[in-house]
Amino acid sequence: MTGAGDTHREGVVGDGYPAGAGWVVAAHGELDQDTLAPLEEALAAAAEQHPLVVLDTSAVTFGDSSFLNLLLRTHQLTTLRIAAPGEQLQRLFALTGADTVLSVYPAVEDAVAGS
Repeated sequence: MTGAGDTHREGVVGDGYPAGAGWVVAAHGELDQDTLAPLEEALAAAAEQHPLVVLDTSAVTFGDSSFLNLLLRTHQLTTLRIAAPGEQLQRLFALTGADTVLSVYPAVEDAVAGS
């Protein structure tokens, strides 16, 4: 990977883009141990270069424990904010207590602003 701007991958990661002091990574589809590698690369690259990483999950249809583990690991590396999780992800965060550790926002704009 050549840098955080190079986050486009087939499958689960869309184009990343700058926002405020941070970087937005857009994810989509089903995120599990078989599909997670491109997202892991995109988040790691963004975390290396930006003090704030926002993960746009508005198009994520499923996330499992390996996805949750990736979020928690990334949270330890940088300021990670999760934006626009759907019902399944909200349930995952609530059931595991991750919503008390991760910063979750209703929209990308809210996550970027921290409000």
